[in-house]
Amino acid sequence: MSRAFINSDFLLESPRAVELYRRFAAEAPIIDWHSHLPASLIASDHRFASLSEAWLAGDHYKWRAMRTNGVAERLITGDASDWEKFEAWARTVPETLGNPLYHWTHMELARPFGIEQLLRPGTAKSIYEHANALLAEPGFTTLGLLEGFRVAVSCTTDDPTDSLEHHQALARRSDPATCVYPTWRPDRALDVVNPKTWNAWVERLEAVSGVAVRNLASLMDALERRHTAFHDVGCRAADHGADQLPAEPWSDADIAQDVLNLRAGRELEAGRARRLQSALLYRLACLNHARGWAQQLHVGALRNVNTRYERMIGRDTGFDVIGDFDHARPLARFLDRLDSTDQLARTIVFNLNPRDNEMFAGMIGAFQDGSVPGKIQYGPAWWFLDQKDGMEAQLKALSNLSLLSRFVGMVTDSRSFLSFSRHDYFRRVLCTWLAEQIRKGLIPDDLELVGVLVRRIAFENARDYFPYVALGHVAGKAASARRAQ
Repeated sequence: MSRAFINSDFLLESPRAVELYRRFAAEAPIIDWHSHLPASLIASDHRFASLSEAWLAGDHYKWRAMRTNGVAERLITGDASDWEKFEAWARTVPETLGNPLYHWTHMELARPFGIEQLLRPGTAKSIYEHANALLAEPGFTTLGLLEGFRVAVSCTTDDPTDSLEHHQALARRSDPATCVYPTWRPDRALDVVNPKTWNAWVERLEAVSGVAVRNLASLMDALERRHTAFHDVGCRAADHGADQLPAEPWSDADIAQDVLNLRAGRELEAGRARRLQSALLYRLACLNHARGWAQQLHVGALRNVNTRYERMIGRDTGFDVIGDFDHARPLARFLDRLDSTDQLARTIVFNLNPRDNEMFAGMIGAFQDGSVPGKIQYGPAWWFLDQKDGMEAQLKALSNLSLLSRFVGMVTDSRSFLSFSRHDYFRRVLCTWLAEQIRKGLIPDDLELVGVLVRRIAFENARDYFPYVALGHVAGKAASARRAQ
């Protein structure tokens, strides 16, 4: 009988890699400090109606592959039935050989569903029925899946105008298996290019904050009140996304007038808009520092490049690409402006263009100050780069130019409750990469020494870096199991 494609040694290319993974990584809890999971589905302990709902809805990676394979949009984001969409995905999967989607697909079927069959048209029906039957059982709701994957902390991504009612409900649970926290994502506050959409967002901010936004001071008051509300339900991290960080000089008088112009519905000249964005992001970053939060900077995506599909199905539906922006100077200016007054929070910078790996890995060293181990982080391989080659390139750049030992590890960056296999995938890549360094004689063949590094990157560094109030009890169970060994 042939061995299953996804087996216990998948991606582990040597006996040392197997040892490192099994002893130090496999059972480590997960702190998923960046995802796009809907808090509403977690709070309601949602039960998925089908594998299609759990697996295909919102997954831009799969959507792009299906479009490339000639699948009609009706079978991707349209009104086709769940089975029709799954069948279309099953036809696509064999065509993804050589793409990380083939790995992720079969890892997600293997766990949590225990399915070892390869997904193809001939197996689609049996796989679909088997998974659907399990999704109806206890342990396969959203909270059940999080516990099953040993997720100690799951962080969602939330706009300042979100009500936080679902996070408030989650915070009231006693001894949860998984702690769930919001992440502050105020990108819409900086979307000052279109006065109409910006003012519509500001009206929502007014409603939820109770502050009438008439000028710059009241805008910042409203944002600070929401920042406090997020903090009160356990938020300890912010996330800021930009194609290129705005880091232009400004005068307070100019940006105050810009806010007045926007509230009056007047468009800003491009240079003035960029200066206002720079000022707002700086003020928000100062808030993050004042509250002791960590902050993430996701830069480099060129978003929504296909206008025809944006008109058809909306924004953020799989039509973003790697940008070729200049990041070094604006990133250095942004970090230095905050550091010059000792207001630079713990910061994780993500890049999207692999040409910039060494620049980002080197940049973080210029702003470490000895106050927090690994205070400025080069984030994990992200989005288009979160596959084996991208992860190895990130590990190489980070280890060459900084301290790999302080790296806070992987995230899912996903909308799917089945995507926690990304952590397992990364841990296997990490163990194989380190085992190869041992084989080459570049690091000692000392299992305990290297194993401590693995365990720290898999779990402990993130636990120590993010100041979350509590971890779920799956973390406590894992610690007890280690002590018993």
